[in-house]
Amino acid sequence: MTFRLPWARLPRLATWAVLTAIVLGPLYWITISAFKDREEILRTTPTLVPTHPTLENFRQLFTATDYPSYLANSFVVALCTAFFTVLVSFAAAYGLYRLRVPGGDKLAGVILVAYMIPGTLLLVPLYQAFAAVELIDTRNALVIVNVAFTAPFCTWLLRGFFLAIPRDIDEAAAVDGAGPIRMMLRIVLPLLAPGISTVAVYAFVFSWTEFVFASQLVVSDQLKTLPIGLSAIMGQYTVNWGLLMAGTVCTVIPAIVPFLFAGRYFVGGLTAGAVK
Repeated sequence: MTFRLPWARLPRLATWAVLTAIVLGPLYWITISAFKDREEILRTTPTLVPTHPTLENFRQLFTATDYPSYLANSFVVALCTAFFTVLVSFAAAYGLYRLRVPGGDKLAGVILVAYMIPGTLLLVPLYQAFAAVELIDTRNALVIVNVAFTAPFCTWLLRGFFLAIPRDIDEAAAVDGAGPIRMMLRIVLPLLAPGISTVAVYAFVFSWTEFVFASQLVVSDQLKTLPIGLSAIMGQYTVNWGLLMAGTVCTVIPAIVPFLFAGRYFVGGLTAGAVK
């Protein structure tokens, strides 16, 4: 049996190898740098594997900085954002794409247009509005802003999932005496589990990485989220790259974990929302 090189597939394999190196290369470098001491990180000859692996950077991160507070704030804001985004987008999508509301298609287009407005243009009016109701320097302000920016896109994203559920199910449930609320909660909602997972993952990651509004609406150090906290750590400890890399690793992991459980739903949700 002779072995033949798949010459026709070499360009594709080479392309995948280059893309993999571009995407995973920085993540690998950040990870190994988190386990290096200061001298090895600043060495002129880089090392692909830590010569003397150490956990000192992680120890300093959790004992000498406010990183645990930043981590707790990000979890609170991200989880609340995901929860309320699911509620708002599910209710909106159900009304627009399931109840046949007059003018629903046009209203859905307007909602999607709202998502396309750059957030920085709304920074000043939102700041003034939150200042008027005394929400500046609170986690509630971040949750409201995040939901306002994730809900329109997630409402459109659920459209594909709703269209994939046959309307005959609604008619059969109505014949059996199910009302709109019971039909929504007992029939449609369980079938929409992949879509709900997609929306929750998107909202969580969006809130986890949001920087602009978090940097302007929160002033107190004890309320800062991870993106702002990491910049504060870098400024406070100048160029302590080991500490910064350790913080980056601990920040990336919670954003990756949701994809391990709902990644296939997320990819399928983006595809369904795009073609349905």
